[in-house]
Amino acid sequence: MKEAMPVLSAGAGLHETLALLTSQLRPDANHKEDMVFLRDVFSEKSLAYLMKIHEKLRQYERQSPTPVLHSASTLAEDVAEELQIGPMSVEEKELLQLLTSPHMRAVLSVHDTVAQKNFDPVLPPLPDDFDDELEEESVKIVRLVKNKEPLGATIRRDEATGAVIVARIMRGGAADRSGLVHVGDELREVNGVAVAHKRPDEISQLLSQSQGSITLKIIPAIKEEDRIKESRVYMRALFDYNPGEDKATPCQEAGLPFQRGDVLQVVSQDDPTWWQAKRVADGNLRAGLIPSKHFQERRLAYRMKAGTLQDPKSPQKPVYDQGCDKAGLRRSFRLSRKDRQGSSGEAPDSGDPEFLTYEEVSRYQQRPSERPRLVVLIGSLGARINELKQKVIAENPYRYAVAVPHTTRPRKSHEKEGVEYHFVTKQAFDTDAQNNKFIEHGEYKENQYGTSIEAIRSIQARNKICLVDMQPEALKTLRTAEFKPFVVFVKPRIPESRRRRSAATSPGGGDHGRFTDEDLQEMRQSAQLIDLQYGHLVDRVLIKEDTASACVELRAVLERLERETFWVPISWVKS
Repeated sequence: MKEAMPVLSAGAGLHETLALLTSQLRPDANHKEDMVFLRDVFSEKSLAYLMKIHEKLRQYERQSPTPVLHSASTLAEDVAEELQIGPMSVEEKELLQLLTSPHMRAVLSVHDTVAQKNFDPVLPPLPDDFDDELEEESVKIVRLVKNKEPLGATIRRDEATGAVIVARIMRGGAADRSGLVHVGDELREVNGVAVAHKRPDEISQLLSQSQGSITLKIIPAIKEEDRIKESRVYMRALFDYNPGEDKATPCQEAGLPFQRGDVLQVVSQDDPTWWQAKRVADGNLRAGLIPSKHFQERRLAYRMKAGTLQDPKSPQKPVYDQGCDKAGLRRSFRLSRKDRQGSSGEAPDSGDPEFLTYEEVSRYQQRPSERPRLVVLIGSLGARINELKQKVIAENPYRYAVAVPHTTRPRKSHEKEGVEYHFVTKQAFDTDAQNNKFIEHGEYKENQYGTSIEAIRSIQARNKICLVDMQPEALKTLRTAEFKPFVVFVKPRIPESRRRRSAATSPGGGDHGRFTDEDLQEMRQSAQLIDLQYGHLVDRVLIKEDTASACVELRAVLERLERETFWVPISWVKS
């Protein structure tokens, strides 16, 4: 008959649980050595003592223990002297040996040092010589411990009164954590130095140079603002920002540098010009200043009007390669600038410039009930992404597929309708193009080619991941909540000089050796132009060394896409 496991009482401690567990360890034939080992470990007296000490300490976790006396070492010495006066019993000898041991003396000495120390902060005395104008005002003396970190506050000069006012409190900084300094407070002194007649930069330097602790004399605002709860607004940066190069920032030390693609948590938008934000990937609790969306757009508009910034809608269009050999490098139907004039990939020009500042984003993970996300491959000259796409699909045709394009050219004998192409008449093609049914279309050798929206939907309806290689202009049409495209920018690894050209011609598929220096320079410029105009829409950059390694990397990206969480525009997850 199987023995029932004893039930522990609700108040049982760890050492009781350990003793009960030890009693239940019965060696058997299969795990005899393991059971014996565990029983020996759990039976150690030192472990039981540690468990008892742990339980005692847990009792004081939510309490502030106070010492019974402040001179335990002196008491121990007195007891030791008393014990040695007359004959001692065995117990008294053991106690004497314990009290006089070096370890016990050290423990008691540390106890007395801690017990006699005052851990309350030492506040400076309130000055007796208040200025006359302060007699009717409430003065607050604040002492903060900030070590080498910034104070986390910026100041401004009140134009009407000339007073030095706290302009903003940086979330997570020393001032914010203290809860003692608020926006609107008037700053009178820093470490005893009056600041009324100092310039803002002198005051900022005085604050930043203070190490350890800093003492502030403050006149609180008439009505202190309630501390605003930290917001949960996330923005993807669409430009690089270095506060050290920004002359407009109110405090360069408080600025938050970031790069295009970084996701920022905007914790405060109280100031319409300067937001407070953190980089999500940093784990830093302190926020920094970044230019607000409206302010950054105004600056860019001013620069464009002044002629120092090019209209983002009018830069020269790059030439794209979707998978050709050298001879076809400039002849694909997607390459001809003349033939692409009627392409529906171009978004209509609204006339107003669209400045790249921030894009509000949210976390998104594909649910099993949802259609797979669309995967869009864009590539610079020489990337041969059609070859890459076809190889990935051939390796797993049950999971990946390509949107079958439409064409007006005659069907060849070995081709099947709906497999290589959808073969249609020129009239039907033109009608569909006029009705905006194509993501992109163009002409090649007097024949029309195009990829339709319905071709993509038909692949997704079969619960397959649809891979399309597109001109980057088509991204503006595809970036919708329906498709939720994941954009992969494929560009070949290009040698920097002729001397390194041989390294690019590898057995694995590198073929830069077949190109001239002019070709390589054009490929390099193509990648730069795409990155400049469309890099903010790219989710992953894939540097193609050769087809085999690029295929492995792309498959890894596709597998992650189905199980991991990604940042996407908030409009894709909120209807």
